[in-house]
Amino acid sequence: MKFKMLFTTLALTAVVFTSCEDGNKKEQEEKEKMEQMEAEEREAEMQAEKEKQEMQSNSIAAKAMATDTLSTLVSALQAAELAEMMKTEEGPFTVFAPNNAAFSKVDQATLESLMMEENKDKLAGVLKYHVVEGEVMAADLVKMIQDNDGTYAVSTVGGGELTASLEGENVILTDENGNKATVVQADVDASNGVVHIIDAVVMKKA
Repeated sequence: MKFKMLFTTLALTAVVFTSCEDGNKKEQEEKEKMEQMEAEEREAEMQAEKEKQEMQSNSIAAKAMATDTLSTLVSALQAAELAEMMKTEEGPFTVFAPNNAAFSKVDQATLESLMMEENKDKLAGVLKYHVVEGEVMAADLVKMIQDNDGTYAVSTVGGGELTASLEGENVILTDENGNKATVVQADVDASNGVVHIIDAVVMKKA
């Protein structure tokens, strides 16, 4: 009888010990699983941050800042609080970027007025008239012009349209006032779009 009770006690002890061991093992596995998930999340966050930094360092804003002939445009983008948009938004955008020579053709008093804090919304409207949604490379734009009997209307982010045409091998943009700008440098590739540098500031019809 005593032997039977001893055997039963030992058996119960073994069951309890095994159960505790299984519980500890399961707890350890869950802990390791959680740690692995957290490590994967951290790695994903780091990768996302790296990609974000790479995108911003090659953005339209970054390309403009790195181009000496676009320094006036950069100042205008900053004054209109659009530089961040061109740096962080994925787009893609196509920007017809007036160079410094283009801004020098604008009446000085008008340019200085646009640069004032109280006129930043008006300045933003002028700049957005140079921006198109989507990435349109020069070859694509030329094809659009050729496929549309020599002219192609481009809708801008700022509202209104630009009319693209060809003069010889040059792409010409005509604004709503009939003023023309020539693309002098095409296909400056950026992470969130493309920049085509133009030799005049285009204006929407008042």
